[in-house]
Amino acid sequence: MPCKNVVILGSTGSIGINTLKVIDRFPKDFKVAGLTAYNNLEFFEKQVRKYSPKYVAVGGHAVNALKKRLSAFRVKIFNADEDLETVVSFPEVDIVVIGMSGSAALKPFLKAARCGKTIAPANKEALVIAGEIIMAEAKRHGAKVIPVDSEQSAIFQCLEGQNRSDVRKVHLTASGGALYNVPESKFDKLSIAQILSHPRWKMGKKITVDSATLMNKGFEVIEALRLFGLDAGQIEVVIHPEAVIHSMVEFVDGSIIAQLGVTDMRLPIQYALTYPQRSKTDLPGLDFSKLGKLHFARPDVKKFPSLELAFYAARRGGTLPAVLNAADEEAVDAFLNEKLKFSKIYTTVEKIVVKHKIIKNPALSDILEADQWARRETQQFLRD
Repeated sequence: MPCKNVVILGSTGSIGINTLKVIDRFPKDFKVAGLTAYNNLEFFEKQVRKYSPKYVAVGGHAVNALKKRLSAFRVKIFNADEDLETVVSFPEVDIVVIGMSGSAALKPFLKAARCGKTIAPANKEALVIAGEIIMAEAKRHGAKVIPVDSEQSAIFQCLEGQNRSDVRKVHLTASGGALYNVPESKFDKLSIAQILSHPRWKMGKKITVDSATLMNKGFEVIEALRLFGLDAGQIEVVIHPEAVIHSMVEFVDGSIIAQLGVTDMRLPIQYALTYPQRSKTDLPGLDFSKLGKLHFARPDVKKFPSLELAFYAARRGGTLPAVLNAADEEAVDAFLNEKLKFSKIYTTVEKIVVKHKIIKNPALSDILEADQWARRETQQFLRD
């Protein structure tokens, strides 16, 4: 396999760090061409010094500081607030790993698709708000989209070599999040730190809160619709606390293909980078004799109504998923800044979703306008 040049958007986050670990294992196969981050400047500088990328980008507030720190390095430094589309579009870039969170990933994701890159997204927000446009552009320009999220990677792998018309249903697994065994009456008595304590995965704050409300699983439902050309009726969420089965695909003949593996993000990241080949890993395999029992349950949508709200947005489509995402980003941010009770995240998002007038078959401009509308409405609602 010829050496491939990789750009990592969000290199200081968990996805970025694990991607670099995979690259460390295959130094002859991958070269870091670009790294981007918004903050955590000291750690980012260490990454730049170690991997010597040609292109880097940081938030506008940190550009000058980074230039001083790296004055002796031959590196082009860009503003991550404005230039990510430029960073992903350089001709020598083969793979773009999208580890950054939030809707800010939309424009570089879309640009990478239009440039025909191989894209390995761990970001779901871009696909939630404009997935139909992104996937259409990827198909038009010959880009490959190989998801990094463990559940979407599992579905991707289960569908390899299969006819999409033979798919009856996708069983999208969920660990249940930090609050699965916590009574709803105690939700608002928990500290932010307790809610951020995920039982299986170490992730960013926003996605961990979304996992606790099950909104993250709702976003994954919409993401799967876009990635694999499904409709909402073909996806069923199943609670699987052990997180050993990462998802399953059921076919019209009743057969179900599942993807299993240890809970380590390096596995789906490595698969995305080396696809269509599979390479050896230094991670331990599953020991079925030690697994014991695997448990499955239906999600409690009364306790976690955000999942149902996401299904509603998925069925209605148009600009509504963008509104759902934007309202959730604003509400979760308010919670993390101790301006909103945990239980009020759902009611805040629902209020904005119900109020929105959906535009069907939206252009990108319609989606971006809906995103901004939802943010303004949510902020106003939180002030009232």
